[in-house]
Amino acid sequence: MSQNLVIVESPAKAKTIEKYLGKDFQVYASYGHVRDLVPKEGAVDPDNDFAMKYELIEKNEKHVQNIAKAAQNAAALFLATDPDREGEAISWHICEILKQRNLLDGKPVHRVVFHEITKHAVTEAIANPKQLSTDLINAQQARRALDYLVGFKLSPLLWKKIRRGLSAGRVQSPALRMIVEREIEIENFQRREYWTIEAEAAAEDQPFRARLTHLDGVKLEQFSLTRKEEATQARSELLAAAQGKLRVAKVEERERKRNPAAPFTTSTLQQEAARKLGFTARRTMTIAQQLYEGIDVGGESVGLITYMRTDSVNLADEAVRELRALIETRFGRDNLPDQSLRYKTKSKNAQEAHEAIRPTSAFRLPEQVKPHLSPDQFKLYDLIWKRTVACQMVPATINTVSVDLACGDKGVFRASGSTVVHPGFMSVYLEGKDDAAEEEGGFLPALREGQWVTLLDVTPTQHFTEPPPRYTEASLVKALEEYGIGRPSTYATIISTLQQRRYVELENKRFHPTDVGRIVNKFLTEHFTQYVDYHFTANLEDDLDAVSRGEKNWIPLMRAFWDPFKSLIESKDESLRRADVTHEQLDESCPECGGRLSIRLGRNGRFIGCTNYPDCKYTRNLKEDAAKPAPEVVEGKSCPKCGAALVIKSGRYGKFIGCSAYPSCKHIEPLEKPQDTGVPCPECGQGRLIKRKSRFGKVFYSCSTYPGCSYAVWNPPIAEPCPHCGWPLLTLKTTKRRGIEKVCPRKECGYASPYEGVVPEESASGV
Repeated sequence: MSQNLVIVESPAKAKTIEKYLGKDFQVYASYGHVRDLVPKEGAVDPDNDFAMKYELIEKNEKHVQNIAKAAQNAAALFLATDPDREGEAISWHICEILKQRNLLDGKPVHRVVFHEITKHAVTEAIANPKQLSTDLINAQQARRALDYLVGFKLSPLLWKKIRRGLSAGRVQSPALRMIVEREIEIENFQRREYWTIEAEAAAEDQPFRARLTHLDGVKLEQFSLTRKEEATQARSELLAAAQGKLRVAKVEERERKRNPAAPFTTSTLQQEAARKLGFTARRTMTIAQQLYEGIDVGGESVGLITYMRTDSVNLADEAVRELRALIETRFGRDNLPDQSLRYKTKSKNAQEAHEAIRPTSAFRLPEQVKPHLSPDQFKLYDLIWKRTVACQMVPATINTVSVDLACGDKGVFRASGSTVVHPGFMSVYLEGKDDAAEEEGGFLPALREGQWVTLLDVTPTQHFTEPPPRYTEASLVKALEEYGIGRPSTYATIISTLQQRRYVELENKRFHPTDVGRIVNKFLTEHFTQYVDYHFTANLEDDLDAVSRGEKNWIPLMRAFWDPFKSLIESKDESLRRADVTHEQLDESCPECGGRLSIRLGRNGRFIGCTNYPDCKYTRNLKEDAAKPAPEVVEGKSCPKCGAALVIKSGRYGKFIGCSAYPSCKHIEPLEKPQDTGVPCPECGQGRLIKRKSRFGKVFYSCSTYPGCSYAVWNPPIAEPCPHCGWPLLTLKTTKRRGIEKVCPRKECGYASPYEGVVPEESASGV
């Protein structure tokens, strides 16, 4: 009997769906995209309406063959790939492949769309199939063609003008610009000093603090007090005016409401997972994909969350009803608003037919499914569940109190505090923040107007303004979304691409541009300004969205981009020299030949060099200046070759000890003192094996008489003869299957036996 053939993207999803549909359906996975553009010049032909040449992706060929074989006897084809632009394109490619092989003649082809993998959602989608969307397919093809054309035309120009192996991307380049511009802001930031003054007071033995807001009748601004002398004088005058007491001049109390955050979109999920869980955007999406595709929870495989690529904050009516029922039973009637809460999507191009990311069932509690989840899966599911439940709960009620305290006729201090009257949604979930503290103050004692409180002290505090913070993954995703650069499904790829190209590095969870990244950004912003402009990139994304809605034709859109871009590429190829891009002239003369100095790009980053190179070879570190401290001198030791002092230097492979008389004396030695293992050298018998590090940081053991004897081994030696061949020593080696073994270092022997002793501490790192 012929069966219906269903195509999904992942094998995990295929297993889950096949259980739902029963024996009349076969479910196969495409394992993602099955075709891509031919990776060479001409894959997109602008002269032929941007016709595209595709080829099978090699790693997925066998999966395509399996799908084709199943299609031969299938009664109908159901394309159930992801409900977005990429999913639509995968379905179209599969359909085209099967058409080319004459496997769809007369067979019905259906597009099936569902946003959660539950039995109800899947069976309902199968019962109500649609047709493939030409508009979505065109939008995806236009996006892929644009990215291809930019990459294949701009990257070779970077090779010529900067360095081979570089590449540029249509969306990644504006993201790189954000990171570089923030770094330049930080470098150019001028620190400013300012002072604040606080009073330490107490009422009924309860201490509290208040900040000076007015001095001599004038309201204080951030830079009203900029010197220590001013702050110290103000302190003295305030203490004299107060005489140990402050008078409560004004008490303001108000009640305010704090509303819950909207349910998760792709962007906000990535931001919160970064803030609260420390997950990268890619890690978040990988785990969310697992939760969406299906988890075995006690004999039943079910998708735990709805589709994770969405920019909508809508929730289905059925889901809202379930959430309200859960809140009433689990958190009480007083935490349930009279009406369900609705949220407005900020993205102007959001697909409102999609839902926000939510649990497929609110009654599937995190603690119930925890035994079936990995630690990361549980953390992310718990985050999604709490955010979704909280979004339908009552606002938090917070009482805030502000008190003005008069200090004689000299100044006014203000103290603020808050009390949570009813936590509401905050009892379940509170949204994280980027680079900011929570706004609520501490607690205050009960105060009334006219009351006197004890002044304990007045404290001036020095502050300095801070530069803007470098981007974290969360704040970068937020900025990309605000500018409209990329789309929810691309944020993780944008970030990982910048790191893979080594244009940026992540240090302490903050993005730093590399020297190469700065040069690439400088080249693009100076010579391809329009194409890294935030608004231009965002408008192009809007145009692609318009294509997906059938409001624009993709070919004229491609033409409008391609013609001026191609002309600019050709113009810059002819007019620019490599030095124009990689050299930055300085208003400084070379101390050796008098020529002009410039900042240049070398294989190890940027440096300052003479423009008269190779006649003059003067160079120095970019960050070097006259105030740079002298190298650290090694005490109690001098150069064995010339007698000069030895100093600690930094080189390509880290710190080392070198002669201070360099370059006339080139003596060097390792910074770390080699460790003597006490094991005699088996080859010469004169020296002992010393633990050393190679220039790449890898540990090895070699004879102390080197270069007289060049014997060396990688593994830690032990002074035991080999029972098989009699070689004077064995070494310790770790294998995945057998653990730590004693082995003969002679390859021609091959002796190995289990080692049950204590590994020497100095050798542990080598095992």
